[in-house]
Amino acid sequence: MSIPYVKDIAFEYGRVDQISPLIRRVIARNPGSFTYTGTGVYIIGRGEVAVIDPGPELEEHFDAIKAILDGETITHVLVTHSHMDHSPLAAPLAEYAGCKTHAKGPAVPTDSGVRLEAGDDLRFRPDVTIGDGWTCSGPGWTIEAIETPGHTSNHVCYALREENAIFSGDHIMGWSTSVVSPPDGNMTAYIDSLRKVQKRGFATIYPTHGAPISEDTDGFIEAYIQHRLRRERAILSAIEAGDEKIVDIVRTVYTDVDPSLYPAACHSVLGHMIDLHQRGLVLTDTKEAEIGSAYRMAETVNA
Repeated sequence: MSIPYVKDIAFEYGRVDQISPLIRRVIARNPGSFTYTGTGVYIIGRGEVAVIDPGPELEEHFDAIKAILDGETITHVLVTHSHMDHSPLAAPLAEYAGCKTHAKGPAVPTDSGVRLEAGDDLRFRPDVTIGDGWTCSGPGWTIEAIETPGHTSNHVCYALREENAIFSGDHIMGWSTSVVSPPDGNMTAYIDSLRKVQKRGFATIYPTHGAPISEDTDGFIEAYIQHRLRRERAILSAIEAGDEKIVDIVRTVYTDVDPSLYPAACHSVLGHMIDLHQRGLVLTDTKEAEIGSAYRMAETVNA
């Protein structure tokens, strides 16, 4: 089961698009290997609105949001997680609007020899810490927080009840899979969170990067899950074939990925390794599974 990616998206930087009766979107000019066309900022409602994932602190982007919402009131600034492409503009926007920022919590630094393009926003501290079941509302709209740890420990998705839609941040993306970066990211939690969202039966998934997913969302999430399970099987096969280091496993397993993304792949493989190690399926030459550890199948110790 391959992931039925949705990669086509019509937009112009700084332009606001009405993409559903209650949802508008403006995309920041921060395209890249981990952000696709850029950060999609969602505006919920009219008159009194919530803004989800304000994005990077770029002057032209901030000016565009202020121009778009001139004459309207921002009542809530919501953040899915504290990465540099999602949260830096949250505090400035909330200060401008006279409201508060809301998120699961601050960033947990990902300290590793392999770095990602979209790093941790260590300055971000939400004014209001939220969790499962927290809600906010405005004229004609209600948003519910759904904790979805995995991509990061503080990742939260937001459901728009009136449209049976979910704003998935980086938990589910239409154009690509999500990176799970230990120690903050957790593969076990990530797959559990995918199942959690899948059970809700949302009609539309709105990722922060890329186009909405509106056809067979259940099947799309299942393909996401099966992709991770296939990666797990491929990683185990690579270890059985003699690959010991994560960098070697990535070269063996990620033949379908541009080599420029290998650093991110190393993080995701480490996420799998931590999970496999905790389940007793692989052993390491270090106390805990790490980027530089050497790995072997657990059954080889009894051979």
